[in-house]
Amino acid sequence: MTTEANALAQGRYYKKLAVQAARAADDKKAEQIVLLHVAALTGVADYVMIASCASVPQLEAVEDHIKKTFKDDGLLMHHRDGRLSEKWRVLDYGGLLIHLMHPAAREHYRLETIYQGAKKVRWEASGA
Repeated sequence: MTTEANALAQGRYYKKLAVQAARAADDKKAEQIVLLHVAALTGVADYVMIASCASVPQLEAVEDHIKKTFKDDGLLMHHRDGRLSEKWRVLDYGGLLIHLMHPAAREHYRLETIYQGAKKVRWEASGA
């Protein structure tokens, strides 16, 4: 497989994971879920998901559901940050970064502006 073909396959894989993560967050009623294709803007990840969680229990429920969804598929997280934070968690799955944020933190940090120009990716199921 050529390097270009390998990169395309990897991109499709991370897009699939990103959509799974967005749907898992939606299952637990996260709000304002945004999925961005950021590969052209940063070497850190191919996709970034940002979701708002209104409370600590919801933040934990969304995080746990995403981790379980991926673990059931045999995928483990590379890194996690914000374990003690009540406002923001970051889950690093290599080509996918997941930001779970309290609405006030999300408004303050405005991550979407960092990735200005990134293509938004539809994650909702057809007919939703």
